[in-house]
Amino acid sequence: MDPLLTGKVAVITGGASGIGRAAAVRCAAEGARVVVADVQVAVAPNEHVVVRRADVSVSAEVVDLFHWTVGEFGRLDVLISAAGISGGTGATAEYSEVEFDRVIAVNLKGVFLCMKHAITQMVRHGGGAIVNIASITGVVGLPFTPAYSAAKAGVIQLSKVAALEYADRGVRVNCICPGMIDTPMVQRLPESAQRAFIARQPIKRLGAADEIAAAAVFLASDASAFTTGAAIMIDGGYTAQ
Repeated sequence: MDPLLTGKVAVITGGASGIGRAAAVRCAAEGARVVVADVQVAVAPNEHVVVRRADVSVSAEVVDLFHWTVGEFGRLDVLISAAGISGGTGATAEYSEVEFDRVIAVNLKGVFLCMKHAITQMVRHGGGAIVNIASITGVVGLPFTPAYSAAKAGVIQLSKVAALEYADRGVRVNCICPGMIDTPMVQRLPESAQRAFIARQPIKRLGAADEIAAAAVFLASDASAFTTGAAIMIDGGYTAQ
């Protein structure tokens, strides 16, 4: 079987670690030329991956990222938006306005900016596929995460709206809603919190970043050509309850 992304050019935000890094490795293995964008300093996992520093919450840096990619590789076929921060926790009435703005800037505005400029390039070059990494917190309530949950709900709706707007112009937009995945973000949580969440999942373990990356590659590839506007739960059965 031929690699799923042979000849395609992919930009992956948040690609220095976690789901983003797993997606970069997977996309490269499936034949794509990959541009990893992150605020962290990262080492490219192989010769098919190029690393660029970019803050997705800053419009000028996002514009530069996509202009550079198209200038270097001649086109843009895939965007996987995995950049995100957890932000602080707290009840809504006590939550810091500054922290709320910071989380929304990265997790929601950042996805919007990347979609905005990726779609422009994709339409110009005949189409493409966008995969946004949302969360199950965008569809079910998780107390003490007002900013994170609101941002992820927004990512789901942004994805659906753009999917409808650009379906007839060759651009597909989908999102993945992971549950508790074994990434640096989750590893920073207290072990008691991790155990409590695992106990509520029908599949009694954390998910692996590569399991999310595998789904992202499918949605980015022509194998999912009839799929757009979907929000796919990959959560060990959590939201099926």
